[in-house]
Amino acid sequence: MASMALVLTVCFLGFFVPAPSVAWPSNNNDFLRCLSTNIPSQLVLTPSSPSFTPLLVSSIRNARLVAPATANPPLCIVTPTNASHVQTAVRCGRRHSVRVRVRSGGHDNEGLSYRSTTPNGEAFAVIDLAKLHAVHVNPHEATAWVETGATVGELYYRIATAAPGLGFPASVCPTVGVGGIISGGGIGLMMRKYGLSADNVLDASMVDANGNLLANKKAMGDDLFWAIRGGGGGNFGIVLSWKLRLVPVPPKVTFFKVAKTMEQGAVDTVTKWQTLAPALPDDLSVRVVIQKSQANFQSLYLGNCSTTVATMHSRFPELGVTSADCKEMSWLQYTAYIYFGDAINSKPLEALLLNRSTTLGPFVKNKSDYVKKALTKETWKKIFLWPNGAASGQLILEPHGGIMDRIGAAKIPFPHRSSVLYNIQYVELWNGKEVGGNVTPNVSKNPRGAYVNYRDLDIGANKVVDGVISYDSAKVWGESYFGQENFRRLAEIKRKVDASDYFQSEQSVPPLPFNE
Repeated sequence: MASMALVLTVCFLGFFVPAPSVAWPSNNNDFLRCLSTNIPSQLVLTPSSPSFTPLLVSSIRNARLVAPATANPPLCIVTPTNASHVQTAVRCGRRHSVRVRVRSGGHDNEGLSYRSTTPNGEAFAVIDLAKLHAVHVNPHEATAWVETGATVGELYYRIATAAPGLGFPASVCPTVGVGGIISGGGIGLMMRKYGLSADNVLDASMVDANGNLLANKKAMGDDLFWAIRGGGGGNFGIVLSWKLRLVPVPPKVTFFKVAKTMEQGAVDTVTKWQTLAPALPDDLSVRVVIQKSQANFQSLYLGNCSTTVATMHSRFPELGVTSADCKEMSWLQYTAYIYFGDAINSKPLEALLLNRSTTLGPFVKNKSDYVKKALTKETWKKIFLWPNGAASGQLILEPHGGIMDRIGAAKIPFPHRSSVLYNIQYVELWNGKEVGGNVTPNVSKNPRGAYVNYRDLDIGANKVVDGVISYDSAKVWGESYFGQENFRRLAEIKRKVDASDYFQSEQSVPPLPFNE
């Protein structure tokens, strides 16, 4: 997702106006006074407020990030309720040399939407967009406008209740923030049928690097509209809302789950799954979660159970799917069931999908890879023994294929398309040293492919020279997320709209130097 909560992005009005230079460090008190001219005091929290720390940690799910976030807290947290508050925060930040980081309230694997990794570094403020979470569905047009601060669960619930028969391709996890997932692409179990979340964005509104409100893609221009749909958060400005193309879903969908231990042939089954899953009908997606030397196959089929069983019996008999493994339910029920399980039998869907409260989880480190050539059975035998030592963990394998094979790598910044069999997410709970160790030599390389919403600072972090990020340092991680050509185009767009690099983080796209 994130980072799935970062929703910074850029706008270009069709001509280049150099942004004013930024002189650091800041005058913090002047910045706070500037905010007060247009933002009510109750919407700006400073560390002296008893509500500050609870709000700061409110969307942190990873125990690894709590101490770094609270040890070097932001100057303040702004909780806007309208666009003018966001404009004021950016303009005051520019005027008084305080950078802003933005989160939409969901997940963030490295916490870059609300923390700096530099101890005692320059002051920064956080703009928390959770109060901007409205969803307006137009059933007749099969579209929806959703504000960036909504969660995916909120989006699913509002669509399904306002327009039965319509859905949206996004995350398996309903607690992910809409802004974060779209800004990084947005994978899920309907992407083989309908593409990424970002592939289904029709329009957007945003605040640019100078604090101007750009109400639609026409105001942005083609380049900037391209950049915000999958170019990652924390780069060019602040997206406030997205217009989405909704997609048809049947009255009932089918979910199944089947577990295989190593003794039951899990290694052989996963080895075959690698090339079979991307070639299944577009309506059928089967992902794998590997944990404790066991493979758990989870599937969504946009149809009934009998067709699911027949297809799996014909194409993947080794899995042994039967009607007893299937559950038919509405698409909305599925979005809750795959995450909350049998809790949907005892709690209303709105209580599950609309709940923004979070529970702090364990220490976690995430990584990702894209597999273009199937791994051998011998390699999988080793992988099934990961992690070792005191850690525990998961491997989550998400199949590509389907429409993903038919969308060009440059249509949006997300480049991982026709050559990809599947994505791997490594989730280690806790240790970090062994993450990906058995798999990395066998997957994508030169550069190693990675998913920006599974942000990973181990790939690389920006180096700042004279207040501007070094392009060469950013290429190390940027080409892994976006590919060489897409990353260069993102940097060109950054140079047009934020030449002074105001929107800056440890993995933000830098302006392309004029000598490149």
